[in-house]
Amino acid sequence: MDKDYRPWGYYEVISSETDHKVKRIVVYPGKRLSLQRHLLRAEHWHVVRGEATVSLDGQSLHLKAGRSVDIPRGTLHRIMNPGTENLVLIEIQSGAYFGEDDIERIEDDYGRT
Repeated sequence: MDKDYRPWGYYEVISSETDHKVKRIVVYPGKRLSLQRHLLRAEHWHVVRGEATVSLDGQSLHLKAGRSVDIPRGTLHRIMNPGTENLVLIEIQSGAYFGEDDIERIEDDYGRT
């Protein structure tokens, strides 16, 4: 599997089919992804290692290893690693389209809005 590096960490696509996509995502300590939403897909995040702070439509959730959260289509969301070790999560995407261009960034620490 090829790693796709980003300023916050990296991801690997584990499975990519017409009805789903699965990624293994690693977020470095103190980093976060953009505040975003998707119009054509929903996501399910399962924390494998570390801890996560998830923003879901303005609500803040704290997830540790073994915990999950569902992100419906159109929901503003963001994940952050507040810990001192890498955060590892599995992201399962479902819906009609899984391209990276289905990301509407609202806020971004890396100038990608």
